Amino acid sequence: MKKTTRQPVEIARRIVVNRQVRFGQPVIKGTRVPVALLLDELAAGSAFETIATEYSVTQADIRAAIRFAAALVATEDRMVAIR
Repeated sequence: MKKTTRQPVEIARRIVVNRQVRFGQPVIKGTRVPVALLLDELAAGSAFETIATEYSVTQADIRAAIRFAAALVATEDRMVAIR
């Protein structure tokens, strides 16, 4: 039986998924830092510089996480009830 290696798949610039890393959550390429974690930190008011230092990512990585989230929201199909 041939053993297959799970390679990360780049789903956006600087963003990868790998079933073996963080249960397949999107992470910053070359790290185990989930995109969702960076977005949560930004939403909580943390500065780019603080996040970059704390999680060993670059400011470009953080911007890539924002771009990725924006692309997801832009392609979502939602129906909103109007009252």
